[in-house]
Amino acid sequence: MSDRLQQLLEMHQQSPKDEFLRFAIAKEHEKYGRKEDALKWYLQLQEQSPQYIGTYYHLGKLYESLGEPALAFRSYTTGMEAAKSVGDQHALSELTGARLALGDEEDFE
Repeated sequence: MSDRLQQLLEMHQQSPKDEFLRFAIAKEHEKYGRKEDALKWYLQLQEQSPQYIGTYYHLGKLYESLGEPALAFRSYTTGMEAAKSVGDQHALSELTGARLALGDEEDFE
C-alpha cells in the first residue's frame, strides 16, 4: 500500500463522511491498478453522496476500463441528471461527451 493511500485511509477514519477523501481513495486505488477496490469506493460514494458529481464520470471511465460499457453509459446518464439538478454545466458537458463517445441509447437498451 502506498504511503499516500495509507494517509488517506487514516484521514478517512477521522472523517468518514468526507466525500473528497472517499473520492481520493478511489483514485489512489485506480492509480495502482486496483480497479475492484476503486469500484468499491466509487459505488460507496455514489450511494452515500449522490450529489458528488465527479463520481459519475470517473466511475463511468472505470466501468469502460472493466469492459462494462452499459454500466458506464448508465453512470454517465445518472451523472447527467445529477449535474442538471445542481446546475453544473461543466460536469454536464463532460458527462454528455463521455456518454456520446460510447454510442446511442439504443445501443444499451
